[in-house]
Formats: sequence, structure tokens, C-alpha cells
Amino acid sequence: MNITYNEATKSLHASIEKAKSLQIPVSLAVVDTGGHLVAFARVDSVYGVIDFAIKKARTAIMFGVESDSMGTIIAGAAIHGYGMLNSNGGLLTITGGIIIRNKDGDIIGAIASSGGTPAQDKEIAGAGADIFS
Repeated sequence: MNITYNEATKSLHASIEKAKSLQIPVSLAVVDTGGHLVAFARVDSVYGVIDFAIKKARTAIMFGVESDSMGTIIAGAAIHGYGMLNSNGGLLTITGGIIIRNKDGDIIGAIASSGGTPAQDKEIAGAGADIFS
């Protein structure tokens, strides 16, 4: 089961509202279960974090965990860690990528925020993921 465009935009809107309430300029990306971009928003953010948002979301969905969890998993993995980060068009193992589950608990996609502090990115992306709970 994959996230639909309508679901992805609802998720984006929830994250946008959270970012605005925190007054944080961010880029937000929603991907489906294959890691393909479904929806994107650039909320007054700088150009450099666009790619970060997409890579964080792809990292979360490809491994089924929050993006920062992958950083912990591959820490100290030396050459294997390098290979993982540079696979699939590049992954990003820092905070801000979160799995989206539907009401039944099935993974349907991932959302990521980039532009704030790690805690802010996690909170903003979490707002988008939580609307399906």
C-alpha cells in the first residue's frame, strides 16, 4: 500500500502548519514506499536543504526506521557505512525523516523536514506523520 497524492498533501499541510507555528523555514518531502517523491513543499527555506529533505525521507522509507536511527546503525561501519550512504542516489542519516503509517499500522510512505535544528525537523515531520494515527 502506498501513500496517495491527497494523503501526501495532507501530511505536508500538517507539517507546514507546525513549521509556521515554530517560525522555521523548511523544505518538506513525502515519498511512497518505493522512495519516490510524491509531494514536496519549500516553505521559505534555503536551496541547500531541498535535497536533504528528499534524502532523509528516502532513507527512512528504505530502511523502515527514522533517518537518524540509520546513523546509529551504521556508525563505525567504516567502508560499509560509506557504501550504504552513497547507495540509491545518496541517503542521509540525520534527524528529520519519519515513517508514515496508516490507521492499520501499515507503512505507506515517509516524510522529512530539513531547515531547522534536529529537534525541530523531527517535530515538524512528526506533525505530518501523526495525522494518520
